[in-house]
Amino acid sequence: MKTSNTVTMNAPYERIFELGSRVERWAQILPHYRFVRVLREDGNRRLVRMSAWRDFIPVTWSAVQTIHPGTAEQPGRIEFHHVRGMVKGMDVVWLFDVEGADGPVHVTIAHDLPKPAFPVKLLGPRLIDTVVGQGFIGYIAGKTLRRIKDLAERDQG
Repeated sequence: MKTSNTVTMNAPYERIFELGSRVERWAQILPHYRFVRVLREDGNRRLVRMSAWRDFIPVTWSAVQTIHPGTAEQPGRIEFHHVRGMVKGMDVVWLFDVEGADGPVHVTIAHDLPKPAFPVKLLGPRLIDTVVGQGFIGYIAGKTLRRIKDLAERDQG
């Protein structure tokens, strides 16, 4: 299963990267997040326990987050590797494409679940793509990007 969401934001790369990488604040700034707990931290890597709402359904997982800081000229990336939950083994990467010094930033969250674990693998490839990829992962990632866009652009006056 592979899925991605992209949103164009008219805000400084640094502001967008900060909002995306500081997951410890997500439950305060993203209404669809229930909680985020940093369980362990080591340099640019940390183990996090996260939970979000898909409408009225709670979804909870643990992931290793790796932050690769950058600049507008050389954008960084934010990576997650899911180590617990229904999509254990999934890799997630936030990618940033900055158009010029004051141009927009195209932010993509890409998900790759090469080998779904039990019981998700019982759904089969088509249902995994539709239900898990689009219905849950894509839905939550889309809400995350739209809210971060709102927050990043709000400060631009």
